[in-house]
Amino acid sequence: MGLILLGALAAVIIGLVGTRYYAGLAKRRGWAQFIRVDGPESHQSKRGTPQMGGIAIIGATLAAYAIAHLATWSAPTISGLLVLFLMVGVGFIGFLDDWTKIRRERSLGLRSGQKLLGQALVAVVFALLATRFARDGTTPASFRISVVRDTAIDLAFAGAILGTILLVAWVVLMITAASNGVNLADGLDGQAAGACAMALVAYTMIGIWQSLQSCRAAVVAGCYEVRDPLDLALVAACMAGACIGFLWWNTPPAILFMGDTGSLGLGGALAGLAILSRTELLLILLGGLFVFEVVTVILQVGIFKLTKRAGGGVGRRLFLMTPIHHHFEKLGWNQVTVSIRFWIIAAVCVGAGMGLFYGEWVLVAT
Repeated sequence: MGLILLGALAAVIIGLVGTRYYAGLAKRRGWAQFIRVDGPESHQSKRGTPQMGGIAIIGATLAAYAIAHLATWSAPTISGLLVLFLMVGVGFIGFLDDWTKIRRERSLGLRSGQKLLGQALVAVVFALLATRFARDGTTPASFRISVVRDTAIDLAFAGAILGTILLVAWVVLMITAASNGVNLADGLDGQAAGACAMALVAYTMIGIWQSLQSCRAAVVAGCYEVRDPLDLALVAACMAGACIGFLWWNTPPAILFMGDTGSLGLGGALAGLAILSRTELLLILLGGLFVFEVVTVILQVGIFKLTKRAGGGVGRRLFLMTPIHHHFEKLGWNQVTVSIRFWIIAAVCVGAGMGLFYGEWVLVAT
């Protein structure tokens, strides 16, 4: 427990100081945000705000993780390193997108296909590595689909080769969906950082509980077969602390935006935590706000295309604007009001997810 508290505290402090320092550097360098012209009018005042703040989040996470292990003289685990690799790898794709916007002085960066390809490549490497490095017969990732633990749905049912292909496809889907979900939610000051911090605190608690109830300690009803739960909890705690440190400067009016560097990196890491903690489908509930954002965009695009085809070239929109937080801005809601209410939605989803996680253990253990 001391390891996790140390990591979280270090991440908060480094995040607070590092984010402020980076914001000044980005402002001097002219690494500024370009606002989409069709967005809410209130966002035009944000033009020129430094971006790529995800560099500070990722940097604080890595530094805090290293400090916690050095201070306790404990070795990092392959599971923890895999999640950090995923955060850095997917975050780098976001960095390329942010840098393209800055260099070309526009609100659009990489093409969607280029971003998805980059995310998929990182996810493939993660998936292949996560099926290796077995310890006591347990690898970081499992071929079984999980909810709050592995289920009977085994992707390796058709053999090793096809099973690996199915697992890779599943991991790619999870990582691209989660990273783009957080990316869509990152449209208002503090919204994505606050929601991510809540989900990451949940994964910190999940990792601690799985460590206390590990099958390595005692094979009893309800024990968890997770390779490195305590180190996964440390990674989640460091990321949560970094988000909180960043959020201090990202609250309205934000002096810095996380950009795709942060949103893609955080979303990818959340997917990695879900995969390695064997709580894959639970992420849908823990990240309910991100799912909400994605679903509304899909509905908006789908309905527009269907009605455009049926209406002779004139499409209809379900919402005034998506991602959905912009819809409420168009209705006249203040940005702070939208962010806080969306935080409430995120908190309710996290609470429901934790209730499901613990309730399942009580049911199985008793």
